[in-house]
Amino acid sequence: MAQHKSTLMDPPIEDLLDKVDSKFTLVALASRRARQVNSYYNSLGEGIGVVVPPQVASVSGKPLSIAFEEVAAGKATYSRPDPEEEAALAEAAALAALEEAGEAEVEAAGGTVEVAAEVAAEADSSGDAPAE
Repeated sequence: MAQHKSTLMDPPIEDLLDKVDSKFTLVALASRRARQVNSYYNSLGEGIGVVVPPQVASVSGKPLSIAFEEVAAGKATYSRPDPEEEAALAEAAALAALEEAGEAEVEAAGGTVEVAAEVAAEADSSGDAPAE
């Protein structure tokens, strides 16, 4: 059984890297969680209760150490979004924005069915026209 070197870092960085896929992910995850822990401690007297309290009993009171201990215990996790799902969501948001902009044009022009047909016809003809 391999023994870890004695370091000042507890939990050891090697154990933390086993929980994530890269050093960057570890830094991003721990920093985000440390900010949440810090925010929790700063808002204790306000009774807001929006931020999740620390999930591990820690000897250290420092937010980053608490975040690293949570990562080591598996309490702070991450998930990679699927690029295809993100693309589909972005496309749906763009279509919704276009529809909303089209409705705004129709309402500004008078809001009748005839005006809506004219706006749609203009949009079709301007989409086919070459860029100037």
